[in-house]
Amino acid sequence: MSETIDLISASFAKTEIGQREIQTRSLGLAPLVRRLLVLVDGQKTGKDLAVFAGGTEVEPILQELLDRGCVEAKARSRPAESAPAQDAKASSDDGATAGLPDASTRSPSENEMARNFMINTVNTIFGQHSRLSLIETIARAKGTDELRMAYLSWLKAMEEDRIGAKRLPELREKLLKVL
Repeated sequence: MSETIDLISASFAKTEIGQREIQTRSLGLAPLVRRLLVLVDGQKTGKDLAVFAGGTEVEPILQELLDRGCVEAKARSRPAESAPAQDAKASSDDGATAGLPDASTRSPSENEMARNFMINTVNTIFGQHSRLSLIETIARAKGTDELRMAYLSWLKAMEEDRIGAKRLPELREKLLKVL
């Protein structure tokens, strides 16, 4: 397999070595690299996994996992058009950020309010120190675009929790005023 793989659009699956690494930790992977290995499920693309990389570039991490034999990449067939980039972004968030003002219109103070709101709700719903990777992702987000990517992780975490899901409509309404 000598062709170059687009690590962002490819999906990844764990190999036998990757499964063994999750159980034994024998390779001594860095915490972030291990976290992404755990999240690999055969469906998520590099773009999907980037959300969990906490503001770190995901390509070198995925390349390390490939080089160590922990994952294998499956190329996705995508239309080779230049315009679908916006469509791909819109479909990847399932409309969760649809209707928000252009990111360039948000001020740094509004970004800080959104960041603090998301961190505070995570700590309130899940308890302090229980969703540290999510909190780190939110805290490290630079600018409105990265904060909106962190929002998608926040939204997913809230939807998966019974109390979070119950309070989500109210919390989301408040957050979207500044996001």
